[in-house]
Amino acid sequence: MKHLLIAAGLLSATSAIAADQPELTVYTYDSFISDWGPGPQVEEAFEATCDCDLNLVGVEDGAALLSRIRLEGENSDADIVLGLDTNLITAAKETGLFAPHAVTAEYSLPVEWADTIFVPYDWGYFAFVHNAGAAAPANFRELADSDIKILIQDPRSSTPGLGLLMWIKAAYGNEASVIWEGLSDNIVTVTKGWSEAYGLFLEGEADMVLSYTTSPAYHLIAEEDDSKAAAVFDEGHYMQVEVAAKLAATDQSDLADQFLDFMVSDAFQSIIPTTNWMYPAVNPAAGLPAGFDTLVTPEKSLLLDSDHAAAARDQALSEWLGALSQ
Repeated sequence: MKHLLIAAGLLSATSAIAADQPELTVYTYDSFISDWGPGPQVEEAFEATCDCDLNLVGVEDGAALLSRIRLEGENSDADIVLGLDTNLITAAKETGLFAPHAVTAEYSLPVEWADTIFVPYDWGYFAFVHNAGAAAPANFRELADSDIKILIQDPRSSTPGLGLLMWIKAAYGNEASVIWEGLSDNIVTVTKGWSEAYGLFLEGEADMVLSYTTSPAYHLIAEEDDSKAAAVFDEGHYMQVEVAAKLAATDQSDLADQFLDFMVSDAFQSIIPTTNWMYPAVNPAAGLPAGFDTLVTPEKSLLLDSDHAAAARDQALSEWLGALSQ
């Protein structure tokens, strides 16, 4: 009986300690918190420094994050949103739901970063990934004129899908609708998120999938498989910078600030390359992993600033919907 009482006391004490720990809730996208994503390592590393419970909540994709935050408003359980990008920053700011940050870092981004609300944590270039050795188009016009079958993501729910709209808009301007009309018969299907599209590609459902120039690094490093490549387009490649921000209504403001500072630290940034398979926003002290040096580097970078991206979104979406409905 004495042993049972001791055990019960220890369990009660442990529960009390756990109850005393503050909880930080981070909304992010599903692939971030998957077993192979950054989430598990990030959770372990941050909890080792914060004496807290990091609660990572997955939403299908980046664009869906903003929709959920808009729906929940000031009543959201989220303290941090991680997984928006530059195409969504203006729309996110317009909600009035996010608070300024005080993070300082020596970013390794290809663009200057001075945003006072959103903190970058990784970046990359959108690209179409295909089987190495297969013929690949040199630009969108060649792709549209070919019989190559592609998988893309829905721009209304997916940040890569929205990135593709901005890519074509930045490269072709008023001719974007013509490009979409040409691409419409190349598209096998449009998925809600990146994971589904990439999985279908790996199952052989299409010749190419919208992803990133860094995607082949996963196969090379994690699987020792060099059978995937990213097609280089001569009109340039659109960049994605992924960001996080604190909710203004959070009741864990100091802990949220601590997480944003941690996010640009070496402990977090060194996790990114071989879990999220993107370039880190701050170069890790040990440098990039072997294999990243084999990736293609676009000769021309395309990026609409957040205000221009927001202004172009509705027209670009209308062009996309019009082409696919024919």
